[in-house]
Amino acid sequence: MDITFSNIKLSDPRELSIPYWQLKQGQHWAIFETQNKVGASIADLLCGELMPQQGNIDAGKRHIEQVSLQSLQRLLDHEDANDDTDFLDRIDYGRTVHTLVYEHAQNERVAEQLLQDLNLIPLRERGIKQLSTGESRRLMIAIAISKAPDLLVLHDPFSGLDIHHRKLLSEYLYSLSIHIQMIVITSRQDEIPRWIDQVALFNGGTLDQVLSFVEWQNHPVIAHLKAQSAEQSQHWLTLIRKHKQQHQFNDPLVSITDGKVEYVDQTIFTNVNWQIKRGEHWQIRGPNGCGKSTLLGLIFGDHPQCYSNDIQIYGMQRGSGETVWDIKKHTGMVSSALHAQYKVNCSALEVLLSGFYDSIGLYDNPSKRQIQTANEWLTILHLQHLAQQGFKSFEYSQQRLLLIARAIIKQPCLLIVDEPYQGLDFLGRQLVMNTLDMIAQENLSQLLYVSHHKEDTLPSIEYFADFEYRPQQACYSLVIHQAQKSPLI
Repeated sequence: MDITFSNIKLSDPRELSIPYWQLKQGQHWAIFETQNKVGASIADLLCGELMPQQGNIDAGKRHIEQVSLQSLQRLLDHEDANDDTDFLDRIDYGRTVHTLVYEHAQNERVAEQLLQDLNLIPLRERGIKQLSTGESRRLMIAIAISKAPDLLVLHDPFSGLDIHHRKLLSEYLYSLSIHIQMIVITSRQDEIPRWIDQVALFNGGTLDQVLSFVEWQNHPVIAHLKAQSAEQSQHWLTLIRKHKQQHQFNDPLVSITDGKVEYVDQTIFTNVNWQIKRGEHWQIRGPNGCGKSTLLGLIFGDHPQCYSNDIQIYGMQRGSGETVWDIKKHTGMVSSALHAQYKVNCSALEVLLSGFYDSIGLYDNPSKRQIQTANEWLTILHLQHLAQQGFKSFEYSQQRLLLIARAIIKQPCLLIVDEPYQGLDFLGRQLVMNTLDMIAQENLSQLLYVSHHKEDTLPSIEYFADFEYRPQQACYSLVIHQAQKSPLI
């Protein structure tokens, strides 16, 4: 049966308008997100998570499943609500990969095949809260397929995956497309599969064009958006320059000696010796699960083993009596983990103001200057009319832009950006990428940067910390490259 959208309307914070759109049975579609994150709304409408304010969707009795950042967040919220850490003699990391896939699979054979196909066998006994972003994405795909859908909606399916797993997933989805109809929602050109039949383009939240795959390949929208993002990033940079802060710290800013993170059943990495000196901007690279986010957590102070390691930051030895604020007041952070932890429903204005205090929510009285700066950022983000709206009511992409601005707003000495583009549309990604590169060019903050995509490498970054697997130790270690842009792992 075909799926038909008729006179669909949504308004703030989800802007969506679809006068008429028909998805014929068996057709594979892509939705390319240029400058509005409409994909999350469409996926939620199809799956019944959201009801239109106007219009009708006729999907018959088709079984539809989605894989998205929103669906992952809903699952993590469920695991948090059922956390039994207080009643156990260990941390409750949530249900295991094995349990979550088996829970919905038709039989044991199907579940085992999914674990095999999506390279989840090594993770089968790992709790969902222990997984990296890329590992979580593969798990969510396995869970969705285990429910035997007629239509699978994949929102940024390759997000967070390293190069190896992007290739594996691409091949797997091709084989799956023979049996299951799919809608792929993405903001990256190279992530639209060649087996896609039709591409839908939205303009300002309104369905604007429906193209064949061949027509899409010759469309001029990308060049236009790159020019637009370059102009907007100059506005961001002007605001950052306006509130520039001076940080006076001796070298090195950060020093880790023989760094190691291990758990009862696994060592993540060992023998990490790394210094970050003034004026250096770094990209951290490596495969899913190697410890990139864990390493950043040691520096930022969010990982409990930061106190069992030999770490100096801003001239202070970890565990010598310094407070968390002593470190965080000079450091900005944006990551998927922070996004997941930001559960309070404070206003958009308060989210930005919380960046001055590194709190999740606002519990201090901001100054007039801080309020003015936050309002300037809301204007730059085109969210000034939503200043008092609750954070949780925003789309994921709008939340991510708010959290990026929150990390930048106090002009930190170190700006830690861990997969910052997740959930952003094409324009948003280009805008943030341009801004980060200009921040590095002018040394407005020093970047510690993580991205799996080769095209996301910033020209201003000349220092690379690569995680490489050491079979003898059965864990990873860090290899330093200076001014050498070798291929991403």
